[in-house]
Amino acid sequence: MHTYLSPRVSAILCSQATKHFLLRSILFSTLPCTRASLFLRVPGVPMAAVVATMVVGPLVKIVMEKVSGELLRQYKVMKGLDKQHDILKRRLLLILDIITDAEQTAADPVQAATRRAGAASWLEAIKKVAYQANEVFDEFKYEALRRKAKKEGHYDDLGFSMVKLFPTHNRFVFCNRMGRKLGKVVRAIELLVTEMNNFGFKYQQQLPVSNQWRQTDHVIFDPKGIAQRSREKDNKIIVDILVGQANNTDLTVVPIIGMGGLGKTMLAQLVYNEPKIDNHFDLLLWVCVSDSFDVDSLAKSIVEAAPEKNYDGTEAAVPSKRKNTPLDILQNLVSKRRYLLVLDDVWTREVRKWEKLKTCLEHGGKGSVVLTTTRDEGVAEIMGSVEAYNLGALGGEYIKEIIETTAFSRFKKEVERPAVLVNMVDEIVKRCAGSPLAAIALGSVLRNKTSEEEWKDVSNRSSICTAESGILPILNLSYNDLPQHMKQCFAFCAIFPKDYKIDVDKLIQLWIAHGFILEEKQVRLETIAKQIFNQLASRSFFQDVKQVQATADEINYSKSCYSRTTCKIHDLMHDVALSVMQNECALGTEESCRSEWLPNTARHIFLSCTEAERRLNSSLENSSPAIHTILCDGYSYMEWSLQHPSKYSSLQALQLRLQTSSFPLKPKHLHHLRYLDLSRSLIKALPEDMSILYNLQVLNLSGCTSLCELPIQMRYMTALRHLYTHGCPMLKSMPRDLRKLTSLQTLTCFVVGSGSNCSNVGELENLKLGGQLELRHLPNVTEKDASTANLVNKELRELTLKWTVEQDFCETRCRVDENDARVLEKLKPHDGLHTIRIHLYGATTFPTWMASLQNIVQIHLFSCIKLQWLFSHDSNTSFAFPNLTELTLRSLDNLERWWAMDNDEMQGEIIFPRLEKLFISFCKKLTVLPGHPTFPNLQNAHIEACPELTTRAKSPKLSVLKTEGCEAELFLWVARHMTSLTNLKLKSLEYNTETILTEAEHGLREVVDGKEKRNDHDFPLAVLELDRIKYSGVIELCACFVHLQDLSIQRCDGLVHWPEKEFQALVSLRRLVIYGCDNLIGYAQAPAEPSTSSETSQFLPHLESLEIKFCGSLVEVFNAPASLKRMEILSCSKLESISCRRLQPEQSALSINQVSSSIPDASSSSPGAGVEHLESLTLFRCHGLTGVLHLPPSLTYLKVFECEWLTSLESSSGELPSLEILELLECKTLSSLPDGPQAYASLRCLRIRDVPGMKTLPMSLQQRLGSIQTKHIDAHLYEETPRPVPTLLKPKTWKYAICNN
Repeated sequence: MHTYLSPRVSAILCSQATKHFLLRSILFSTLPCTRASLFLRVPGVPMAAVVATMVVGPLVKIVMEKVSGELLRQYKVMKGLDKQHDILKRRLLLILDIITDAEQTAADPVQAATRRAGAASWLEAIKKVAYQANEVFDEFKYEALRRKAKKEGHYDDLGFSMVKLFPTHNRFVFCNRMGRKLGKVVRAIELLVTEMNNFGFKYQQQLPVSNQWRQTDHVIFDPKGIAQRSREKDNKIIVDILVGQANNTDLTVVPIIGMGGLGKTMLAQLVYNEPKIDNHFDLLLWVCVSDSFDVDSLAKSIVEAAPEKNYDGTEAAVPSKRKNTPLDILQNLVSKRRYLLVLDDVWTREVRKWEKLKTCLEHGGKGSVVLTTTRDEGVAEIMGSVEAYNLGALGGEYIKEIIETTAFSRFKKEVERPAVLVNMVDEIVKRCAGSPLAAIALGSVLRNKTSEEEWKDVSNRSSICTAESGILPILNLSYNDLPQHMKQCFAFCAIFPKDYKIDVDKLIQLWIAHGFILEEKQVRLETIAKQIFNQLASRSFFQDVKQVQATADEINYSKSCYSRTTCKIHDLMHDVALSVMQNECALGTEESCRSEWLPNTARHIFLSCTEAERRLNSSLENSSPAIHTILCDGYSYMEWSLQHPSKYSSLQALQLRLQTSSFPLKPKHLHHLRYLDLSRSLIKALPEDMSILYNLQVLNLSGCTSLCELPIQMRYMTALRHLYTHGCPMLKSMPRDLRKLTSLQTLTCFVVGSGSNCSNVGELENLKLGGQLELRHLPNVTEKDASTANLVNKELRELTLKWTVEQDFCETRCRVDENDARVLEKLKPHDGLHTIRIHLYGATTFPTWMASLQNIVQIHLFSCIKLQWLFSHDSNTSFAFPNLTELTLRSLDNLERWWAMDNDEMQGEIIFPRLEKLFISFCKKLTVLPGHPTFPNLQNAHIEACPELTTRAKSPKLSVLKTEGCEAELFLWVARHMTSLTNLKLKSLEYNTETILTEAEHGLREVVDGKEKRNDHDFPLAVLELDRIKYSGVIELCACFVHLQDLSIQRCDGLVHWPEKEFQALVSLRRLVIYGCDNLIGYAQAPAEPSTSSETSQFLPHLESLEIKFCGSLVEVFNAPASLKRMEILSCSKLESISCRRLQPEQSALSINQVSSSIPDASSSSPGAGVEHLESLTLFRCHGLTGVLHLPPSLTYLKVFECEWLTSLESSSGELPSLEILELLECKTLSSLPDGPQAYASLRCLRIRDVPGMKTLPMSLQQRLGSIQTKHIDAHLYEETPRPVPTLLKPKTWKYAICNN
């Protein structure tokens, strides 16, 4: 490659050194650009004005820290290299003196372009050499750690394996090899120092890093409150657009377009979280698209975004010989549901990809909408089916509010704000051009400026945002204003994909693993790093910082109940990080991995694709990047080994999900590894030589359900700071001498073994553990060991105590051991404990310290079957538990009362004033709830299988109640909480007597009277489930709640006839389930047909889903409204009609003596005019249906199983043009199906088995067989149609050899 410099350019070069710098910078500029860097280089805007400062200074400081390490001197690993060592230290000090001036020169738009380019080139060279020096001194450090371990006996313990692990441990050989490497680094540094002197960089006084920022509580500004007010009009317009598409049969795509940082995503979030939207759509989905628009990956992400409650088995109902593709699964998910899908931050203009995804999404129900956000008008034009919504700038008054809120956050009162600075805010507002993100960034910069001069300087340096430049110059200004140590930490976050949910604790551990956090005396590295994170979050470099509970998936697979903090990065802030890191980060996705995605400059790799190991193996064949980080997300499982092991020798952080039982790399190639995450892998054991990873700080094995043992020699891994072993049920013990891991701060699960090679809990004595700790298999713990464990001095937040492991549960549940009480007494935790969980405790009482946990937030007790009371009396103890928010009591069979004293003595005190969640189940002897009968903050209560428990508790905030008991008590619960309940489940546990029915009637009257005293809108109940309620008037309870959307009536003997009168009140009901109501027959009497359809429209006018199951006496189904989309009827053997007649307003179904005498003609079962829009119909074991079943042409899904006397299926139009799935099984007399040119035009799945009466398929269906994706039908129905050929070695094809006569 030849680079030409014109004479004019050469003439302006200030020196030979500058000419060299410029040439080098031109060469650097030929490297490939990411989308972020292309986006940053806006025409007409100087490059220096939009690119953030390069981070080199912190890297040099890391090297300096390692060069000056005491460990190197102590173990004499640099013996014979002292001269080079001293030269390097002196040169690094010189570079550190001027590095700030060099970085500022490279980013200063005032400097001449050639000088900026030269400075940038010199910094790049310094960075390259610093990385080399870093690796060299990592090798010196590892050699020192090796010698230390050898001195302590590790070689003796390893035995013969030591020869394989350290074949060249000869000190002379080591010194010779490292001398050459060190010499190369020193010569490169010497050359760069010469160039530095020629360039004339100046020394700048480095102010010592103040500890003040660490002592300040950083307020993380959340602009959502301001956004909600400022975007109220935009929000309403878009909500109206989305809801207004209710009757649109075509998929609607609504783009929101606007400049980056205007708040498009935040507006979409406001829309997404609107109650009106939640009520209108069946399914809400949100996916961030960003750079990659790989259709299969995107489809998979959309499916994963679906809440679990929305999976109804549709996918399972589509049998297939081939594996369903992500698009198939997505299509089944959205099929015939009205959904809202938000595609956030879309960039691709590839019409083909969008059309492919759109074809799948078009299978949604009527009124489905895709809401997309983009900065690109071309994207909006391609995707949009309606006019794009152009988001305007935020009003100046709101921008001003954001700036003042952030810039003056240190002042508690407005009057304390300096007037001269307040007067300058209006000028700052102009700089933001209506962008809330720019306002937050500038406000964060100004927060640390206290003088008028400093504010003017910021104002002068922040150019006004324009459509051409965007807000990136301001974001870069905000980044450049960060202290050096923070810049490096944030820039590293470029490794994560856009919109990635980052685990904050893991991020901090990665920072430490890479050496970004420098040590300080008497301050934990994690503490410093957490303060850096808080500072960055307070400046909005991180957003959506929140505490999240463990998901159902994590609890099931990792057995993790622990909460964690997560955050995200705004996509523009992510662009800033990418511009700093340039080509040091590589993202491997399904799409990017199809091309050259891994440059030689890459140091940090994030993999989010299938077969990640094969892609790595392939890419590393022809490249040799110095890889420092490999992170595979939770969906990229590795099944094969990693090749080219020597190319991983620079690794410092590794996260893998392994499908194999063994570790894919040799530890001897991973000497510098500091972070290893193998969580949720299928690995059975770690290699024993893993103990030579002397640098390893983090080892995450959580959720490794097959893991049986840890390395025996783990005691030599003395750098370990965090060890995660929870969710490993096969782990039987911990290796001995765990006490030697003196740096250990986190140990999530300690399994107490019984052998001599195991550690006992006494090994924990001097370990400064925090966070979460689970002690498992406590029967192996002695009272002495428990005392030695010294838990009282460990600052734990969560403590779990288990007296057995999962496999021994049934065997040990009934054990009684008063020794448990003595052990538990000695396991007293720190007073700051937030959560305690106790399983299978065998004693009758708890120690007194249980009542002293006044800071406790959560208490969970499981299967402590001998426990008689929870808290022992102590005259100095308050039982209020002022901070408790969650309480779980499960299977405490003998629990009679809450404390040793009589219950009456505590009735005057408000117990648990902050309790929000209460779960009590299988506590057979418990009679009352504690203390004063009120829980002022209780929101969620579940009470199950506690037959003696009664309560008069009043909880004004109770919204979710699931309870069992006598019916009178249940109704009184409801009466006390009608105005707050949104989700209610009632289950009766008693048999009927006259007294019980009278009490139940009195309880229900309390509910009805409460309703009559208030307006209907005061009762927000949306979900109601009634189970085993005997009282016949229970349906009257339903009619009290006009906002009810989901009603389930199960095994209620009192339901005999369709409750026509009560159902009229349910104008919001969308889903109705009737299950196991054996006495339900149908109508009380035969009403006349109404004269107009408007009369029926008032009866369940919004009902969309109807399920009737196991109602053995049911003869007829009520005539459903036109809104009904889905009907499922199972095991109703006497059913003669799936729809009979319309209901009349004046009729009631509460009579239990009348039986309908009017049954329709059994030879014709019609769904009636009310279900002409029915889309899904399932019939199973409805033996009373005979003759012809008339179907509406709107059906897309039809499943008929074991309906023995149906002879024919017919359609009112003669065709079923929308039918996609047809399944007919074991219908013995069924002989004919609809026929017509378009009868099966949409069919993609056909299943007909054991239908002997059907001799042939309709001609239209025969013609379609070849194009149907999935089919499984009786062999004789193929007739002349070519069918799969039976193959000897493919048993699944043998069925096609069978021909039924």
